[in-house]
Amino acid sequence: MKIHPLITTTAALADLCERLAKSDFVTVDTEFMRENTYWPELCLVQIANEEEAAAIDPLAPGIDLSPMLDLLVDNEDVLKVFHAGGQDVEIIYNLSGRTPHPIFDTQIAMMALSQSEQIGYSNLVEAWLGLSIDKGARFTDWSRRPLTERQIEYAIGDVTHLSKIFPRMLKRLIKTGRGEWLDIEMEKLADPENYRNDPGKVWEKIRPPSRNPAVLGRLRAIAAWREAEAMDKNIPRGRIMRDETLADIASHPPREQHDLAKVRGLSTGWKDNDIGRRLMQTLADAKPLTEAEMPPRAPRGAPLGKEGALVADLLKLLLKIRSREIDVASRLLARSDDLEALAAGQRKGLALLETWRYEQFGRDALELVEGRLAFAVVNGKLKMAHIDQIGNNGPAKATPAEPEADEPLGE
Repeated sequence: MKIHPLITTTAALADLCERLAKSDFVTVDTEFMRENTYWPELCLVQIANEEEAAAIDPLAPGIDLSPMLDLLVDNEDVLKVFHAGGQDVEIIYNLSGRTPHPIFDTQIAMMALSQSEQIGYSNLVEAWLGLSIDKGARFTDWSRRPLTERQIEYAIGDVTHLSKIFPRMLKRLIKTGRGEWLDIEMEKLADPENYRNDPGKVWEKIRPPSRNPAVLGRLRAIAAWREAEAMDKNIPRGRIMRDETLADIASHPPREQHDLAKVRGLSTGWKDNDIGRRLMQTLADAKPLTEAEMPPRAPRGAPLGKEGALVADLLKLLLKIRSREIDVASRLLARSDDLEALAAGQRKGLALLETWRYEQFGRDALELVEGRLAFAVVNGKLKMAHIDQIGNNGPAKATPAEPEADEPLGE
């Protein structure tokens, strides 16, 4: 594979992207810094196909990233391959207002090929290529210039390894027939709604101090205000105010600005500075939530009762068994909240009762809940069988809990 020198000009980037645009796929990774900023600062982009790879310096003077962004978000003929690509996709969305498409994430794909829930990149490379990665450059300052040869070599390795792994992974997915399982998951990753920043909805991610409409109205208002302040100053929102402090102020709003000096988590300077005045004005303007705006009431614990909770536990055991049987990450088959909903009697709107999930797990989960499937221990091994198959000598034609050993991942 040809490794290009660090790309620092628009012309060199355009030439590279013109060639990559003819590929079936490209592998993509980014290095960024976000510890001290609201917006992640893009410091390096690595991209490769099966023949060539390069690192692109987005901080190079005068460089225009448009050729790269056009390739990633406009070219539907080239598959964009990431590993744990959520933050990479977020950065591309921030730059272009769009997300890469079509997209493939090897971390998600590994959930369909093994019981790995969130396999790290180094473990992925070791599993498929038998290589150990030097992580020494992982936590370096990617914004500092000039970049060292070690940094660039480490960064490019992320996409060169991935360009070797992806074709093998795709072959394995085709062989197992599980590629279509991932279509919905990949579309979720590429959904722009996951990355669109709406300050008016930030409050929904904060644990509400109560269900009082006035309190929630203040929570919504000051959460949006904090987001706007952080964006304007380009600093992490927690540097403005922590969630706990925000919720406390929503519950117990100060009457006067000088009372802000008494609020735990705020600097005493807020009692007479501009940011304190803006906060007080936001509180004054906040309106209680209307009935239509109120969030749905969260259930207190599993809405199951004691017996239903036991059924949910049995479903989780069934999920663990099935995950081992077919060598798939349990989280790809079903989520805990869906299992609890099924145990509580819900039958509509559950992903585990749809498409391939129903065939692989949902049908048995439903039969267990409705009393047509049972567990038994035979010769020291946990097995499952339909009720009508169970005789005096134990379950007949039962499904074993432990699978046969599968072929190595890299083969």
